[in-house]
Amino acid sequence: MISVMADMNESQANLLCKSCGLCCTGHLFIWAKLRPSELDPAESLGLTVFRSNPTERGFSQPCPLWQGQCTVYDSPHYPHVCRSYKCKLLKDVIAENTSLPNALTVIEQAKEMIREVESLLPDSAEVNFRQRLVTELEEVNGLARTDAEFRSKAEALLEFYEKVFGVDDLVERTDEFLE
Repeated sequence: MISVMADMNESQANLLCKSCGLCCTGHLFIWAKLRPSELDPAESLGLTVFRSNPTERGFSQPCPLWQGQCTVYDSPHYPHVCRSYKCKLLKDVIAENTSLPNALTVIEQAKEMIREVESLLPDSAEVNFRQRLVTELEEVNGLARTDAEFRSKAEALLEFYEKVFGVDDLVERTDEFLE
């Protein structure tokens, strides 16, 4: 019985990951780390791999293999970091602290918050949402931008990222930003 429950939890986890993708789309991360043995296979999959700094070998986000769902999820070349990463929400589903339907609702809430913040970001050649958000928040901290709506929605999104996904390292928070 325990094995059946574990399999069910794992399949629910797979469904959640395959439908979410926030860790693939550049909304949570700027890049993902690769093991040295994964660099060439990842590049052959079409990922933009960087390898010059041994402590920062990986691929940039958004992942071009995300097409509304991961296109290499079942591939033998699926990167270890992708296979092993578990956000807080995913851990809660696996531990049965959150149901899959509730988790999917939370994902939709996150995506709506992202759309609202994204609509307030200036146009940019940068395709990574997180990088654009960090850049704009640095401008806010430098007092170049005082848009109260942006500040409010960005702060709410950052708090949501931390509470729901366990991602709390987007920006260095300062008293100026929190005022």
